[in-house]
Amino acid sequence: MFHCTIIMKITKNKFIVPLTVLVIGVGLLSSCGPSKKEKEEQEQTVRDENAIDTPTVALLPIQKGKLSSTIAVPGELVPYQEVDLYAKVNSYVKTLLVDIGSQVHQGQLLVQLEAPEINSQLAEADSRIKQYDAIYYASKATYDRLLSTSKIPGTVSQNDLELAEAKKNSDLANVEAAKSSYKEVAANLAYLQIRAPFDGVITARNINLGAYVGPGRSNDPLLVLQDQKRMRLVISVPESSTGGLSDKDHVTFSVQALPNRKFTAQVKRLAGALDTKLRSEQVEMDVYNTNKDLLPHMFAEVDIPLPSRDSAFIVPKTAVVTSTEKVFIIKVVNNHTQWVNVKKGLSSGTLTEVYGDINEGDQIVKDASEEIRDGSSIKVKPADAKAAEQSAGVGQPGNNKPVTTGH
Repeated sequence: MFHCTIIMKITKNKFIVPLTVLVIGVGLLSSCGPSKKEKEEQEQTVRDENAIDTPTVALLPIQKGKLSSTIAVPGELVPYQEVDLYAKVNSYVKTLLVDIGSQVHQGQLLVQLEAPEINSQLAEADSRIKQYDAIYYASKATYDRLLSTSKIPGTVSQNDLELAEAKKNSDLANVEAAKSSYKEVAANLAYLQIRAPFDGVITARNINLGAYVGPGRSNDPLLVLQDQKRMRLVISVPESSTGGLSDKDHVTFSVQALPNRKFTAQVKRLAGALDTKLRSEQVEMDVYNTNKDLLPHMFAEVDIPLPSRDSAFIVPKTAVVTSTEKVFIIKVVNNHTQWVNVKKGLSSGTLTEVYGDINEGDQIVKDASEEIRDGSSIKVKPADAKAAEQSAGVGQPGNNKPVTTGH
């Protein structure tokens, strides 16, 4: 709004009045013009409108490279070997030679059980063997005499000789059956001794001296034995990150009990299939626990390296626009913008991988946003003009170097 002040002076001299009116008119035009502040505001408005219509942006060429990244996943430390020891036969605990925390070796006797009825069964089986042995020797002797006599023609019929041979063979079969029964009972005697199947530590004990144990007596094992010198670090890798792992990779992990320490393990086993519920692949690493710093079933925070296996286009994260409808970058051709749909790959630091209809050496907007509309004209920042000219040969062999970075 312009403010005008009109000052009129009335005089009797008729020749002075017109000159006064002229001066007043000049003053009126001068005082009614825009102020300096208003002119600056108008100029700023014009600049803002021009900036929207023709934004000034920084450009950079797209380059190929390999991007390394890591993801953090939870894992669990489990014993390399773990076994629950049960009693196979009904018996009583006669001797208990270990307790929780005992270090044992393969084949070491842990528990001696007692079952008096097994001794009686063993004696019975032994007597049965001797009985069938006597019967067999008698039938064998009969057959041998008939066979010897039959060499004189007409003394023994062929039928009698065959019946004697069949009786001998039957009695021999009874002897073998009795011996098998004896071995079965003797095997039960071996089950009365609980021995360690491998080197490890007793981590649970659910029995005492004199306890009655056996099949169906309890769901709890007599003892639990774990191999803690070597453990398995088990993790589940999400489907999107399974392509970068191999059995030669190493991972680092930490546990809550030792937050200031980092442990290293090598990938040993990959499931090779996805879990249908979690949509992830199970991966195992071997962890050597010679100092016993780690305990079984600890939870671990595992950092998994995800190196890129293919050469991808590497761009700053600021060059990728993620909207509710699409993910795109803004390519510049002849000072005009083109929205190009892309898919993001690995990310590390300020860089990310992108895949789409783009070529090496294409110029893209470094700081992209939805405000830079598709098809609009742009201006290149003066500081980037020389770099844009030099990047004309980026796509030619030998003119660019792959970008490799890690996190």
